[in-house]
Amino acid sequence: MTAAVRRLIPSSFTPVPSYRPERVVGFEAVTAFAPGLDAIGIAVGTDGPVDADLGLDRDALARAGFGGKAGQTLLIPTEAAPLLYAVGSGASGDLTADVLRDLAATFARAASSSAALGLRLAQTGAVPPARVGQVVAEGALLGRYRYAELKSAPAVTELTRVEVLVDEAPSSAVADGLTTGAVTARGAALARDLANTPPGHLTATDFADLAEELAGDFGLEVEVFDRERLVELGCGGLLGVNAGSAEEPRMIRLRYVPAGESTGHLALVGKGIMYDSGGISLKPSDPMHLLMKMDMGGAAAIFGALSSLQDLGCTTTVTAFLMCTDNMPSGSAYKLGDVLTARGGTTVEVKNTDAEGRLVLMDGLVLATEERPDAVVDIATLTGGALMALGPARAALFANDQGLADAVVAASRSTDEKVWQLPLETSYRKLLDSDIADLANVGGPYAGATTAALFLREFVGETPWAHLDIAGTMQSDSDDAWRSKGATGFGARLLAELALHFR
Repeated sequence: MTAAVRRLIPSSFTPVPSYRPERVVGFEAVTAFAPGLDAIGIAVGTDGPVDADLGLDRDALARAGFGGKAGQTLLIPTEAAPLLYAVGSGASGDLTADVLRDLAATFARAASSSAALGLRLAQTGAVPPARVGQVVAEGALLGRYRYAELKSAPAVTELTRVEVLVDEAPSSAVADGLTTGAVTARGAALARDLANTPPGHLTATDFADLAEELAGDFGLEVEVFDRERLVELGCGGLLGVNAGSAEEPRMIRLRYVPAGESTGHLALVGKGIMYDSGGISLKPSDPMHLLMKMDMGGAAAIFGALSSLQDLGCTTTVTAFLMCTDNMPSGSAYKLGDVLTARGGTTVEVKNTDAEGRLVLMDGLVLATEERPDAVVDIATLTGGALMALGPARAALFANDQGLADAVVAASRSTDEKVWQLPLETSYRKLLDSDIADLANVGGPYAGATTAALFLREFVGETPWAHLDIAGTMQSDSDDAWRSKGATGFGARLLAELALHFR
């Protein structure tokens, strides 16, 4: 990007507005709400008693169209502040952590013009108090999230305070959970900020500069590799994809080391395509092309996850490789028929320049396995096949080790970042054969998510490995519980949870 264009970027702009100190939300577990709240939400289910503080019985609520179903809210007129909302929690027998997270998000979004909120939960089912606090904090922060950094006059009321009153639950345990939830939600919001930022405002070099700036705050070691160092490492995939761009590539190596004894070593590799035009295999100019600023959602999710580990007291050592560049067409761009050489020497024939994510990941996977970790997980907005197969609600999961796959599934269930394990069908491996190189980067029109995973498997050897294809889950077209419209930050909380319980 030229200096002249750079001068047009607002001087106050930051790629991660959610991390600004003034945007930190104060959470408190209380036994009674303090004066000065702007809005109070009271959970009401489809069965059980109705809190008398609402001033309406169940019949009156029903006449107003409110039945207590999950996702429902009703603003109840009052003579004075605060605003009062009935918030649906569904059937008492169906109360789970996911329901409570969604409930908090629904309330926070319904009260979007209120800065200070109070939420009362009379029932929490079998969910432990600390877990209640965590999911409420996550729901409130993620449901209220908005990316308005580039609006001249953003109509956004910043959330400043949330009080949570849980009947018959120790407030200290709820408070501990609120602290945890604020950290995990911060990581997801950080990933959202990065993925929502336009590509002209967040290049690979910008991302690397930001990582160096923030690493110390998160207790992370950081090392940045520019083009010259990538040449020395033999990262032909990342360099090949970058060949058509006026922007330099960057590989960002992050490392989290626990303060005490490490209980394991997990390596993460993230696709960081800052903008994907498709290269010479140019994408059509449609809404999906517009979303390609989010093609670095995997790298963003890893950065968000690692930002949480120190505050969560994670005892796992985590090493991450973020493979960052854009994929552009130009006279110097890599071409169909070119052969790229990956770190380690594997040669790859390029049959589609829009299958670039796997090319940058292959270098990162080789480097990750050279660290001799206990396992490697990569995460990438990789294939339209994953979106077509599973839609926008679930990410595709592939693995060469069932124990690792089970751990990823467990983390997904805990965070409500849903995954579905698909078979790593080895009979399709021959579709990746090339007449002139070791591999081709695409494998034909069918089972695209699977052949992409099989391609990546070639670069991990015998190391336990899992691959998350988040092409479908990277963004939401509309507000949906804790998923705010735009980038979802999918994977940030999941990977943090995986690292926390990795053994």
